[in-house]
Amino acid sequence: MFNNMEILSLLFMDDIALRPVPGPSTRIDLTGIQFSAPAPGPAPVTIAPHLIAFVWAPPDSKGFGALTVTFHKEGEDPESEPLARNVQALQIEPGKFNYSLVRADLLFEDYGTVIARARIDDGPLRLAPYTLMPPVA
Repeated sequence: MFNNMEILSLLFMDDIALRPVPGPSTRIDLTGIQFSAPAPGPAPVTIAPHLIAFVWAPPDSKGFGALTVTFHKEGEDPESEPLARNVQALQIEPGKFNYSLVRADLLFEDYGTVIARARIDDGPLRLAPYTLMPPVA
């Protein structure tokens, strides 16, 4: 049996800001959503893009689990050793939403795409690509 918490969205981004609105409710403002970026210098280079996972715990969920994110080169066997791995405990009140920030140092030997592979416990897999391009001259 797997935890029925759901990853609603998985995005690379620059910044997040929370602001209250009447209700009570909260708005989440994201800036710099990205799927690619120029390298800060020639390869090989290490970068640390910020990944955000938005998670919902349905009313009948247990409200806790483990978020596991692995990063693999595009086309690489997902069972191979990842470039990076991040595991975080999640606790979300059933019926509510939350988010989790994931940061990993990724060594790019050359320009190309890395795939973030995220899941909660044994739940469905969610993917997010990130492409590193040559530096801008």
